Amino acid sequence: MKKNIGSVDKIFRIIIGIAIILLGIIFQSWWGLIGIIPLFTALSGVCLLYLPFGISTLKKKDN
Repeated sequence: MKKNIGSVDKIFRIIIGIAIILLGIIFQSWWGLIGIIPLFTALSGVCLLYLPFGISTLKKKDN
């Protein structure tokens, strides 16, 4: 799949993913597992929700 996540978006997703996981650990809740989703999308560089709408935060030079 074609990458559609830029560097700023990637950093934001990593921070949010880690925060959700840490909150899940602190509050001892399985909801913290949801933090895996933004981490996975950041590391893969592809957001499946962006695809149907043709959204891309990737700059031309980041290709």
